[in-house]
Amino acid sequence: MCPDGMEMSPLKRPSEDADYEDGRRPAPRTPRIRACAECKRHKIKCEPVDNEAKCAKCLRSGAECVPYNLNQRLLDEDAAWKANASAELGQLRSAVQRLLQYNKLPGLNSPPEESPQPTSGRPMTISPTNIMSESGHTTMVVPPSMDMTRDTSVERESGEESGLVTAPMKSLYDLTRIRNLSSSVRWKPNSNSVDEDFIGQCIVPLPEAEDLFKRYMQDIRLYLWAGVLFPYNSLDAVRRHSTLLTAAVLTISALHTPGRDEALQKCYNIFVSLVYSACLARPQNLDDIRALALAAFYLSNLSWKLAGLAVRNAVEMNLHMSYQKLMRGHEDQRDNVRLWYALYVCDHQFSIAYGRPSIIHEDIAIKNVDRFLDSPKTTPGDIRLGAQVTLFKILAEAYITYGSDPEQPLTEPDFQQLRLFNFAIEQWRLAWQARSADSPAIGSYPSKGVVLYYHFARFQLNSLALRALPAPRAATSESLSYDRREAANIAISAATSTLTLIFEEPDLRKAMTAVPIFTHTMVAFSATFLLKMAKTWGGMAQAQAQSPELWATEPIGLGLNFNIAQVLSLSRRSASFLAKVAQNLNEKHITRHIVHGINDLLTRIDVAATTTTSTTPSAAASTSAAFPVPSPSSVSAQVVFDPGKGAHDQAPPDPSNEYNMYDLIGSYGFGFDETFFGQVASTNLDFWQTDPF
Repeated sequence: MCPDGMEMSPLKRPSEDADYEDGRRPAPRTPRIRACAECKRHKIKCEPVDNEAKCAKCLRSGAECVPYNLNQRLLDEDAAWKANASAELGQLRSAVQRLLQYNKLPGLNSPPEESPQPTSGRPMTISPTNIMSESGHTTMVVPPSMDMTRDTSVERESGEESGLVTAPMKSLYDLTRIRNLSSSVRWKPNSNSVDEDFIGQCIVPLPEAEDLFKRYMQDIRLYLWAGVLFPYNSLDAVRRHSTLLTAAVLTISALHTPGRDEALQKCYNIFVSLVYSACLARPQNLDDIRALALAAFYLSNLSWKLAGLAVRNAVEMNLHMSYQKLMRGHEDQRDNVRLWYALYVCDHQFSIAYGRPSIIHEDIAIKNVDRFLDSPKTTPGDIRLGAQVTLFKILAEAYITYGSDPEQPLTEPDFQQLRLFNFAIEQWRLAWQARSADSPAIGSYPSKGVVLYYHFARFQLNSLALRALPAPRAATSESLSYDRREAANIAISAATSTLTLIFEEPDLRKAMTAVPIFTHTMVAFSATFLLKMAKTWGGMAQAQAQSPELWATEPIGLGLNFNIAQVLSLSRRSASFLAKVAQNLNEKHITRHIVHGINDLLTRIDVAATTTTSTTPSAAASTSAAFPVPSPSSVSAQVVFDPGKGAHDQAPPDPSNEYNMYDLIGSYGFGFDETFFGQVASTNLDFWQTDPF
């Protein structure tokens, strides 16, 4: 027992107890596992020396003191590694703290937000950093903490609602004063420093940025309503107002310039990163909304997402109220109204393109677009913009009337309303083609563009007559009534006129390298529709040419004015023309893939080696003029009928020829993603393949 009655620890030696009795604690010794190699070899006691790495024997002899046990070496190396790691972690922590302070983000010592826990299973762990991969490039986004701070200002902001009845969220904000609930967002120009943006940091060198900007200003800007979405004349001006708009313009320019793959990839990555950062932020800059809309018109893989984001941000900034303010005499709202009209067209173009409902309805600004254009301050770009607003008002009403269900055919009463829509489009062309004045820079594109949209609108509307019809061989004169045949023939004529107009108008051909992707979609959809008509209905022409007696009860094509040879010729010209257009664009541009898709359809339909079945003069004479007997170069070899079988026993040998009317015309929309892009072989899409949203 110890003097104080406690038991002595078995780990303590008597010598240690003696030291404790006189109040002196032994000096700490250097830890060592067994003897060193030198002492072990001489079989002597290895005596460590305080504050020395060597033992007493090795110090006297000058020998290297190496631990006999390798574990000692591991302990020494571990201690050295920990010391170095601690120093490096301190440096990294200091650097991260500076970065967080520079970006006005919470510091490392800020208390973390409590993350929600699932009701069952393992606890959910939420990392403070989100890691997203964009085509092999890793982007780290540090989210800010949830802001539930109160607004200390009691002053009413200008433009806020007043009175007893307000918006529900406005009442909640008045009650709680939480900043994030405020329904009014003031426009604030960005105080961007040109020394801190991606050009100032030399991610995109200044000479390269100036070259791309010059390309955009000279060759692209004027084709979108004379630059309504881009009100700046110099690169320095746009850099000072919006980094996002700068990135959008340079990305679009690189996409329309051949050989700028590296610049396109850099600008695209910057633009997408900036969109990610701004996605959940409160909008405070109209130029950022312009950037989203501008990119939606030209970046095919992001168009749908960017158009919706731009509209929601604009509504949050009360841009939809700009028209009323302008009518009350606030002339500073005129550009805001222009932006609202551009967003309306953008929203409806891609809503129709994808066959989906639009976001912006026909509000007071849309209904009174003519009143907006009555001002003496109206520009030629305003006229062109107003023309598209009024056209998409008609198409939006048709969408509401007929919907987008591909399995819902039009009824006979529906065709009376369809005639009214056709009449409205005729009136639209008469009203706006004359008002769309030619331009010295882009020639007759404004007026010819009205004609192009006129043909396409008629095609889009009247193609609904073929929706959800039975297969051609099962169709009768009852299923294809006079009204339905009339509308179907208008659709065929309009699709043909769309392609023909582009070939015959020099200013339209010149514009195809700079127009938004919606115009390219017109060409793609028209050619696709006509080629599928040739594949679907063209077999009937060949069947009657081979066995006219089997088709005596029903006229070939059931009265559809369709010429297979003309369709194949137009489609080949379309592919050839767009291939030349693509030579002046970057290889990532959608035009190259449209060419590939049209050629793929032509390969499946137009085969050089065709059947050489002879046709008697009487059989040829009995063939309907609507479907002349195809020449050997225009008859599909994939649709071959056996004359020895009955008309309704004929079957195409290729399962890929099975009839699908939805595949022919899509829904009310173009079937932009489902029908067309599903056929385009993505040979080298790189960063277009993955939608980052």
